Amino acid sequence: MADQAHDNRPVDGRSTTSNEQKPGDAPLVGALGDGTEAQAHGAREHNGADRTLCLCVDDFGLCAGIDDAVLRLNDAGTVHAVACMVGAPLWRSDGPELRSCADLETGLHLDFTEHPLQVSRRGLGALIVGSHIGALNRVRIRDEIKAQLDAFETVMGRPPDFVDGHQHVHQLPTIREALIAELLRRYGALPWLRSTRRRTGGATRVAERFKAWFIEQVGARALASQARAAGCAQNERLLGVYDFSGGAARYQTLLTAWIASARPGDLLMCHPSSVAEAKDPLGLARLAEFEVLSRPGHVAHLAQGVGLRLGRPHRRSDRT
Repeated sequence: MADQAHDNRPVDGRSTTSNEQKPGDAPLVGALGDGTEAQAHGAREHNGADRTLCLCVDDFGLCAGIDDAVLRLNDAGTVHAVACMVGAPLWRSDGPELRSCADLETGLHLDFTEHPLQVSRRGLGALIVGSHIGALNRVRIRDEIKAQLDAFETVMGRPPDFVDGHQHVHQLPTIREALIAELLRRYGALPWLRSTRRRTGGATRVAERFKAWFIEQVGARALASQARAAGCAQNERLLGVYDFSGGAARYQTLLTAWIASARPGDLLMCHPSSVAEAKDPLGLARLAEFEVLSRPGHVAHLAQGVGLRLGRPHRRSDRT
């Protein structure tokens, strides 16, 4: 695509302004946990509360199977949010189909690791390290964020309902500051921002509990503080972290556990595709997710069984 060509500018390199690590990036105190306490707390918290749960599909625009899955699952009333990769191959051709989805929150899936528009892509590990030692170039980060917001608005004809990050890069130091500043500059009504605060139920493998814990550690606390100060709402907790293994049977088990322990305003991210793309390392996992999520009435039935309803996100800006 012509509009995807970038100038191969790296995002690293210190800018002239200091880019120090924020105190909120320090590791949080707490064990990984097995979910028992979280589920008990969730049961207490949910009594009498609005227990809306939103399922959000990530990576729209990456391949035809993902885009097809989003439209079909939204038509079925299963998913109510989609995160869009505006540098991905199919964004410009498939994005316009989202305009007619009235009951779908459509957001920007900010991307620095796979299909950025202007800067050269880089690995997630290098981006995490670079952001925490102050080695990212602020101007290039800012310009990339502007370009991706522009690309979203060009196709959708409006601002995004929310912003999150491919591989959760939106919460990293330098990126999160530039993102919030640009949102404040552009919009009166601010998009909400994805929080990666975990809940400890669901995953049964230590590696998966560590993955959710690590995602939270690299920026959730500082992003929450900065979002609150700016007036950006966030979801409560993020569900759906796992290692993409085990096929449909295991995804069914995980989905049941995530829904059973969900709290008001939680967001359950998912990565379904109606086709397993040969070049996609997550292809089989995406297909397995779609198999489970597309069973008629299945997810709604699981939600109703624990007093939840599926819908657009119930957001809160007064983080605690």
